[in-house]
Amino acid sequence: MKVRLTRTVRCTFNPGQPPTDTGVNGYAGKPAMAGLGRHYVFDVVCVGEPEPDTGYLINIKDVDRATRSSVVPRVARAIEEEPTTDPASMMPELAKSLDETLPCALESLRWWLTPTFCVEIHMSDTNAVLMRQRFDFAAAHRLHVPSLSDEENRATFGKCNNPSGHGHNYQVEPVVAVRLDHEGPPFSLAHLEELTDQHVIERFDHTHLNEDTEEFGPAGDNPSVEHIAGVCYRLLAPEIESASGGRATLKSITVWETDRTSCTYPAS
Repeated sequence: MKVRLTRTVRCTFNPGQPPTDTGVNGYAGKPAMAGLGRHYVFDVVCVGEPEPDTGYLINIKDVDRATRSSVVPRVARAIEEEPTTDPASMMPELAKSLDETLPCALESLRWWLTPTFCVEIHMSDTNAVLMRQRFDFAAAHRLHVPSLSDEENRATFGKCNNPSGHGHNYQVEPVVAVRLDHEGPPFSLAHLEELTDQHVIERFDHTHLNEDTEEFGPAGDNPSVEHIAGVCYRLLAPEIESASGGRATLKSITVWETDRTSCTYPAS
């Protein structure tokens, strides 16, 4: 039976120094940070059948070695020689090199350039890269369905039915599929941030969703995290499609209501 194994490799790129795997703190990244270094994180996802005796699909040390021998040198060279390179454009080359180096099948490679921004490629379609970025907005809401009685609303929503409402610091993460084989205009992180800010963040930030927005007002949806995710998707998807000339498509959007509750729309 096949399994999916994910290994996270944290790397430090120090100015004027070749990349190495020396150092003792693998969690923080190797080598130790020096000067104004860069810190990148790679999530390597492998699939296959584990070896019956050891139970290993692959030794995680082999994943580390393969990533540091194939991915890291190419990234280091780009930092020194091509610092304005779009990281998404590098993903097919990085994934191909890593796949050829690993002793098992690579399913996907995700490159975290910041704690909230990453690009990801799947071997099933190396002509597309997934771009993720996270945003936040603060808003109040009240969960209440007019067709239910006050008692039924209180029973269903509890404290979330408070007539004065209550607030959340929402986090929003769009996932955009960017085609590399499309001749449309470039679609960058700056485009995604501008569109998300204009059509989602500015629309809902520091509002009472039930009272200040059309989407969740008296004729709109009950502002559950499920409905908020769906509304954000419907607001943003056509804007990304139009701005990119069809090169980029909003694949999904995830909204966190708290650090324990989130919803992704659509689910597939």
